Amino acid sequence: MTDTPVHEQARARAARRSAQLGDSRSGKLADNMTAFGRALRRAGVPVDAARMALAQQAVQIIGVASKPDVSAAMEAVLVSREGDRGVFRELFDLFFRDPELARKLLAQMLPTTPAAPAEHSERPRVREAMQPRQAPQAAADEQEIELDAAMTASRIKRLKTADFNQLAASEYQLVERLVRDIPLPVPTVAARRTQAGSRGARVHWSRTMHAAASRGGDVVELRGLRRRRQVLPLLLLVDVSGSMERYTRLLLAFLHAATRWSCINGRRTLVPRNVFAFGTRLTDLTDVFRLADTDAMLLKAGTLIQDYAGGTRLGDSLHTLRKQHARRLVGGRTLVMIISDGLDTGEPEQLRQQLQWLGQHTRRLLWLNPLLRFDAYQPSARGAAVLHEAADAMLAVHNIEHLQELAGAISALINQ
Repeated sequence: MTDTPVHEQARARAARRSAQLGDSRSGKLADNMTAFGRALRRAGVPVDAARMALAQQAVQIIGVASKPDVSAAMEAVLVSREGDRGVFRELFDLFFRDPELARKLLAQMLPTTPAAPAEHSERPRVREAMQPRQAPQAAADEQEIELDAAMTASRIKRLKTADFNQLAASEYQLVERLVRDIPLPVPTVAARRTQAGSRGARVHWSRTMHAAASRGGDVVELRGLRRRRQVLPLLLLVDVSGSMERYTRLLLAFLHAATRWSCINGRRTLVPRNVFAFGTRLTDLTDVFRLADTDAMLLKAGTLIQDYAGGTRLGDSLHTLRKQHARRLVGGRTLVMIISDGLDTGEPEQLRQQLQWLGQHTRRLLWLNPLLRFDAYQPSARGAAVLHEAADAMLAVHNIEHLQELAGAISALINQ
């Protein structure tokens, strides 16, 4: 059977596309797209085989004459979380960094970039993803801890109960990605102001009479007034002393992602939060926490904190908070979370006085203590004893499982 002119034209178009992009079954396009997808997964971006196949189709449709077009098409398909957009763009530039991209991509995409340029990357996730991997042992290691789009891996079950202080380097990097996806809905409370509603403890007379006027003066129903719901403002105090070194980065990443938004009546609302790091001094991280990207927040926080891995003087830090930032405590409604092991080196009496003042100007004071990993733990240290006496509750934050249970514990405490 001879081909019709329509079939001949289709075959010619397929041949031209194959010449431009390379055969997806035997050329370098599929290999390089797959390699890029693996690099994205190593950087913590959830990418599966279906998305990679869709990205390959998108590139074939829009063509490879323009690097921005290729980047935009792949980003639209592969990135589903706002916090991963910066990681994708930086990794794309490093992976496909040849200045002659517009011409060379027409041949068969680009080979992977050598690892050296990744040293200029600001994001640790991107630097790690672009590191050369040794075969075959490194490939086995990658397969062992590689994260897929369903957030599963061979070690996930064990990592949920593993203490952050006992993680290996590769496990620590994986856990740091996982904690960013743990939800922590901030509790809401009834506000003083009211809003119209179908039901309410009080009658909304203006709306009721307006509805009656449209019906000839007959009052058919009583419109209600109900109290608005509002998110509790947060005050986060994070210990950055030497004994907390293995926990600080993970907990900062968790708090940044988990406390950014809350949901009220199906609508996302920004959570009002003030964040401070304390060691031997108090460091204000509130502006840094407004950054949308967690990696950018961690990088900026690292430059601001000057007493990292030093001692702990919570009493002095709270005194500074009282003198310089007392106005940030909103009308006794603020929920305070102190993340510390309680190994304070300051004077217990000063700490007691400052915690008493803090308790009088806030709604609840929660102590998130990683030392609760020990079953027989008792707050016997001087600072820990004072903190335990002042806190409304002491909660564990030493592994993923307890971080997942944190939201329920906080809600139960607020509703008491």
